[in-house]
Amino acid sequence: MKASIRLRMSSHDAHYGGGLVDGARMLGLFGDVATELLIRHDGDEGLFRAYESVEFLAPVYAGDYIEVEAELLEVGRTSRKMRFEARKVIRPRADLGDSAADILHEPQVVCRARGTCVVPADRQRGRQ
Repeated sequence: MKASIRLRMSSHDAHYGGGLVDGARMLGLFGDVATELLIRHDGDEGLFRAYESVEFLAPVYAGDYIEVEAELLEVGRTSRKMRFEARKVIRPRADLGDSAADILHEPQVVCRARGTCVVPADRQRGRQ
């Protein structure tokens, strides 16, 4: 089972000079797609418990379009293991004009992670 979202990083997402977006924004997006997966699978938002690994692989800037995907890997009694990947799919081209942009034919992976979420046993789909 997978879930994904695509959105544009805004100037409000930029945290550092040059319009650089902080890595915490990617982790927040991972949490959003994890929530969708848990709702689809269990009928409950659950809680994020821990990241096993996080890799920040490339910078993200205001104006970039980011596609985030989560995949459910393992289902335990109350735990759900997931993998996450964020990819830059469109980038602005300020050198060509204020509204110019390039579609990246090869999306650039900007962040990867693995993590575990938990859903209380009494709140899983079919046990309510």
